[in-house]
This record gives sequence, C-alpha cells and structure tokens, in this order.
Amino acid sequence: MLYFFHGSDKDSAREKANALIQSLQKKKPDAELFRLDPSSRGEFALEEDPSNWFDAKLTELAGSQGLFNSSYIVYLTSVLEDKDVKEVFLHRLEKIGESPNIFVVLEGEVDKKTLLTITKTAEKVQLFEGKEEKKKPDFNIFSLTDAFGKRDKKNLWVLLQKAVASGAVPEEIHGILFWQLKSMLVASTAKTAGEAGVAPFVFTKAKSFLKNYTEEELKTLSGVFVRMYHDAHRGIHNFDIALERLILTL
Repeated sequence: MLYFFHGSDKDSAREKANALIQSLQKKKPDAELFRLDPSSRGEFALEEDPSNWFDAKLTELAGSQGLFNSSYIVYLTSVLEDKDVKEVFLHRLEKIGESPNIFVVLEGEVDKKTLLTITKTAEKVQLFEGKEEKKKPDFNIFSLTDAFGKRDKKNLWVLLQKAVASGAVPEEIHGILFWQLKSMLVASTAKTAGEAGVAPFVFTKAKSFLKNYTEEELKTLSGVFVRMYHDAHRGIHNFDIALERLILTL
C-alpha cells in the first residue's frame, strides 16, 4: 500500500507524512519502521551507485514481512531526485502497491507524467502547494475517469473541455480514459484486486462501474480506443475531435 505526499510546500507535506506514520504506529505498535533516503546513503555510502542498494532494499521490503510483526512501515524520501533511483522506484511501483507493507513517500515537486503513473497505484496522493500557487488550482484529470465509469456523457463532455482548457493534451486524456476502461475489463473477470493486478481502491471503483456497461461494450470500446490513437497519429483524424465524438456516443 502506497501513500504519496508531494509539492512545493515540502514542510507541510512532511508534517502530513509524519502524522500519518505516527497514526500507523499507534494502530500497529509492533510494526517495524524503515526510513530510506537515497540522497543520504548512510551505511551504503561506499556504494558507487545508490540505485543498486535502493533496488535491493525496496524489493526486500515490498515482498517480505517481519518474523514477529504483521507488517512494515517504510518511509521513503527524495526517491525521484536521482534519475536512476527514480527509475528503480517506478519499476517497483506495482509491487509496492500490492505489498502488505505500508509505504509512505515524501517528495517535492513532481512532473505530470510521473505523478500520473504513481496515482494509478497509490492508495492516496496529496499535493501541498505554497499560498501563491493555491490561487490557481490544477484541474484533476482523474475526475474524467469517474464520469466515464458512470457513463455520464454530459458531465464527461464538460470535464473534457475543462481538461483541454487546463492544458491537458489529447494523448493524456485518451490515456487516462483508456486506463479506466482497462481497469474495468480486468475487474470484470477478477474476484480480487490482487488477481486483477490493480490497487484495491482502483479495483473497487472499477467493479462499481461495471453495471453501466456490458462486457461486449467494454471490448468494443477497447478496440475503438486503440484505433483512435493510431489513426490520430497517422493524420487520419483530429485527436481532439475524435475524443469528443467518442464521449458524445457513449
């Protein structure tokens, strides 16, 4: 399970992360706490490449439990600052999300593509911004997935316009909708989140959306999404218009 706190207001993010860890320790007094900060190698200072020990430690903590404890609490900081360490973290992201251990990650500012990848796996993602930045809140592109899952095409069309106005590109919008569709498809044939290979929260939501589509409709839509992407990049149609047409025909 993964909790991810990030933003330019790192002090507030750290305060929230620490509060969560304290709360978890009260609920799980026997859980062992591990702190990993690749930017401060500590006992691994002799390692030339911090990503080597980080990969080994991350794999160990994601896949094991203590002899006497039901689970570990793992506090990670600054895992996205080093390019190689970041690559390791993202590569192990799925295992972290499926792990019985609890991972709490504290980061500064995160690029949109990386954040999108993390949000698909994390149980919770929370942004902390400075006061001047709060005046211009970002559009939450994941609001599109709820409207899509509910088959609320009117609201989905409105959200599409807001996404475009916020600067979201067609590939990004297509990607998030297709991700929701694929989550629904795997949820339709799986009994648990582990079997489906997705986070519990994602699985529960996808299951709840299945009443709005038949299995045949989901499979047909999957083909439409694949063709839309490739046809847009071949110049056969305008990506923006194709997305809008799809939404209006749901």
